[in-house]
Amino acid sequence: MALDLRSKTAAYTAPFFIFMAGLVLVSLVKNPESPSLWIAHPEFWIYPLQTALCAGALVFYWRSYDWGKRGGTGLAVAAGAVVLAIWIAPQAFLGAAPRNDGFNPTLLAENPALYWMTVAARFARLVVIVPLIEEIFWRGFLMRYLIKEDFTSVPMGAFQWKSFLLVAVFFMFVHGMADWPAALLCGLAYNFLAVRTGSLAACVLAHALTNLGLGFYIMATRQWGFW
Repeated sequence: MALDLRSKTAAYTAPFFIFMAGLVLVSLVKNPESPSLWIAHPEFWIYPLQTALCAGALVFYWRSYDWGKRGGTGLAVAAGAVVLAIWIAPQAFLGAAPRNDGFNPTLLAENPALYWMTVAARFARLVVIVPLIEEIFWRGFLMRYLIKEDFTSVPMGAFQWKSFLLVAVFFMFVHGMADWPAALLCGLAYNFLAVRTGSLAACVLAHALTNLGLGFYIMATRQWGFW
């Protein structure tokens, strides 16, 4: 049966699948040995396209989202800081090898306008688009769908062990293997925040603060592998 693109299920899942399709496209196009920057590093044009398409989907479906209860800002800020510390701990505190290989905007340093446009687009993707689409999908949809297929009838932040643990594990698997330990702990932390506050908005805020801090850390240390 075809998915109704105006359904609640589509609203909560389509932006995420558009985002994942962008990642797949990068892997299909990328050829590090190509003399063309746009083929060797297709992230430079695919990521902005991905960001624009996801933003369009979010705007289209915006009225469909249930943001849950109000409040939880303080706990969201704390969760965002804890998750950031977990994510960078191996390199920042435990002496792990730096992660230097990845989306490197300094390749465009000879063109300052293009460089800063690229950095701005990357931060928009990292701090706005990723937190929205991931939290809408993981905590807004899947965490409730695993409790009951009619997920909109399940309150935001409803707790069930199976749902709680599976979402954290699935969240881990969509990240690279280097991030699996951190991603699992972070998935558990965001799940806890959802249960504790009953607020999808709080989860988005926590995720955005984590990613904002991570973006500054990346720019300061040039560990592009964290992108």
